[in-house]
Amino acid sequence: MTAGRLMAVRFLGKIAFLKLQDETGEIQLVFNKNTTQRYEIAKKYLVRGDIIGVKGTPLITKTGEKSIEVKEFEILSKVIRTLPEKYHGIQDPEYRYRHRYLDFIFNPHKRENLRIRAKIMRTLRKILEKEGFLEVDTPILQPVYGGAYARPFITYYHALERNFYLRIAPELYLKRLLIGGFEKVYEIGKNFRNEGIDATHNPEFISLEFYQAYADLYDMMALTKKLIQEVVKEVKGSLKIKYQNEMINFEKFEVMTMDEALKKYADIDVNKMSKEEMIELLKKRDVKIRDESKGYLMAKLFEEEVEHKLIQPTFIIDYPKEVTPLAKDHREKEGFVERFELFIAGIEMANAFSELNDPIEQRKRFEYEIQQRQKGEEEAHPLDEDFIKALEYGMPPAGGCGIGIERLVLLLTNETSIRETIPFPALRTKE
Repeated sequence: MTAGRLMAVRFLGKIAFLKLQDETGEIQLVFNKNTTQRYEIAKKYLVRGDIIGVKGTPLITKTGEKSIEVKEFEILSKVIRTLPEKYHGIQDPEYRYRHRYLDFIFNPHKRENLRIRAKIMRTLRKILEKEGFLEVDTPILQPVYGGAYARPFITYYHALERNFYLRIAPELYLKRLLIGGFEKVYEIGKNFRNEGIDATHNPEFISLEFYQAYADLYDMMALTKKLIQEVVKEVKGSLKIKYQNEMINFEKFEVMTMDEALKKYADIDVNKMSKEEMIELLKKRDVKIRDESKGYLMAKLFEEEVEHKLIQPTFIIDYPKEVTPLAKDHREKEGFVERFELFIAGIEMANAFSELNDPIEQRKRFEYEIQQRQKGEEEAHPLDEDFIKALEYGMPPAGGCGIGIERLVLLLTNETSIRETIPFPALRTKE
């Protein structure tokens, strides 16, 4: 016996041809008045969209199509709403997102996106566990949010009589585990950021974050490269893939400082520019400025002028301290921290640090963030006294990295929006 959904129903007198679809694909059903039990009931009641079970004999039709000659059938679920016509309403993106179940019925490649998504996470887990990492889970409801620049979602916790926040990142809790004696930990889980929705952002998304004691930025770089390469090879079968109109080669990853990237891709030499010149350049591009420090302005110019041009896998290193409150000071360059971001196809895929483990310096960084919040920066990092207290008990030197799962799926499914890789993306309420 097999079962599935009817995608086409065509009765021709004493014979009928129906298309049955299940998760693996479609097969033709042949109903014959002389051999199919309750043929007249089928003719009267079966419609496109019904879910039925059938028993019969496999056969090949005169046209060479694999089919089942049905002997018996049973209606398992009767549609009340008529399925939309495949080549019109179901193609509209807005309609598809609001009726995602229909999108999956009509577009098998969208179902395949979810399978690839699961395969990516399965592969990441396999590699990390082989490397000795322990999978953990940390609180989603947090009394103090942190670990990223973001505006949180707020909820009231009645039992504790106070506001809690949906986490924007698991970072500070994973670091608490390092303090507690775990040396390699990772988490794949949901984060929530109260921000806009576009091709690479959704307020609810999945990330991978992993932390390793007695490691640094360069250890994270090597492991991140290994993770990305092995996932690409597992999913695509090759380290050279086509994304949209670009051929991307994962056999090599370029490493470049932020100021080098600005010089190469935008012909901007920030080392020879004053703050005033940088501000003027940003104003010409109508960029909102929340901070007039040179480090912030440099990072903003990079974001506007360079990020979208980084097509081949590229690690950008040496970030200004002003935009990175949780990373360790650069071992050689004053005013910078040990951080990288990985860009592929013009999209940020990963973010990593040599983790800051000095509680005195961490407090100074948080206090700087408070100053930015007082100036109106809603996404500035809050002060987390409990985290600083934990650091005061001693955190080993460590490296940490976060990878956006949806963006990685986007790349490996050749989609242009993460809405196509999320089962049920966030949407505005339809009026």
